[in-house]
Amino acid sequence: MPIPDTDLSFVRRPIDQANGLPNAHYTDPSIYEEEAQALLARNWAGLAVSADVAEPGDAVPLSFAGMPLLLVRDREGQVRVFQNICRHRGMILVEEPRKIEGAIRCPYHSWCYGTDGRLVSTPHVGGPGQNTHDGIDRSLLGLIEVRSHIWFGVVWINISGDAAPFEEAHADLLGRWKEFEKPLYHGGADSAFHLSVDCNWKLAVENYCESYHLPWVHPGLNSYSRLEDHYHIEKPGAYSGQGTHVYRQLKGDDDATFPDFEGLSDKWDTAAEYIALYPNVLLGVHRDHAFAILLTPEGPGKTVEKVHLLYPTSDTDAELRARNTTQWRDVFEEDVFVVEGMQRGRAAPGFDGGRFSPVMDGPTHLFHDWVAGQVETHRAMAKAAE
Repeated sequence: MPIPDTDLSFVRRPIDQANGLPNAHYTDPSIYEEEAQALLARNWAGLAVSADVAEPGDAVPLSFAGMPLLLVRDREGQVRVFQNICRHRGMILVEEPRKIEGAIRCPYHSWCYGTDGRLVSTPHVGGPGQNTHDGIDRSLLGLIEVRSHIWFGVVWINISGDAAPFEEAHADLLGRWKEFEKPLYHGGADSAFHLSVDCNWKLAVENYCESYHLPWVHPGLNSYSRLEDHYHIEKPGAYSGQGTHVYRQLKGDDDATFPDFEGLSDKWDTAAEYIALYPNVLLGVHRDHAFAILLTPEGPGKTVEKVHLLYPTSDTDAELRARNTTQWRDVFEEDVFVVEGMQRGRAAPGFDGGRFSPVMDGPTHLFHDWVAGQVETHRAMAKAAE
């Protein structure tokens, strides 16, 4: 089926003249696949968190952009991402999260791989009892590794392999949040949850970017961190979001709080920032904790939001952590009816992508413009290759 050649020129106009992305970019399966390549594969996308493989030998199978992947912490403690397939006949290697005690063994013909991806055993490959063959060079048949990088506790991947180095591609945000360039400790099982949402993943990004909806969607949050306390964060081509001048620390029954990150400037006594790092990771920083939300697309109208809470130390109070998790779950669940409602609205043929408030929607428009630019570049490259 041919991909609809949607007109994106209206999206790339100045905000006071622009329309949003056409409906097909939220509903059409062929455009969903196109964007998987243009947006997710060509850039640094968030796949998981390093805490998912906490110990050497831990392995977790994942699917991302239609590709079967395997997240592994190797014997040396390095986190790696491989295509989750045997180099022999393409069999899936690992079906469920587990500890690799010896080697990664293919269940089909028992070819075995080290946790570093090396092919270490090919039983009977040269005939019964012959475990080698001149035509099978093990050094050339290791697992296919996907380029990866760890920052902010997130495992970022560049599937295409040709993005600029992570530190270069996201130098601006790394500089902005340099004060948080320190150990971040995952809170553990009580500090992670998933939300399955019936919407295109981009709508989750768009909603997160802006504070315009706070008075109506998050009245509890807006009661102390008001709309007028917020400011835009805008870096064209990289990220956008919002910040607040009013952050209220969570307190326990005995007025206890989480410890602060060490060495923060006075700004963070009362401030917090929430940024969507394109394409698919939503980040938040506060004086005493942070979070990362990984958006995993599962079709044009289905997204899993994987939320992880991070702390300055590894021994924070369990009861307070649980309360913090509940608080954030409540906030993020308040957004579900919004993003699902917008998704259903994309079935209306008369909708032209909508308009943007020139004052309130700057961060969201930047994301639309980035998507449109990435898709246009992808289409131009595909046409040049014909």
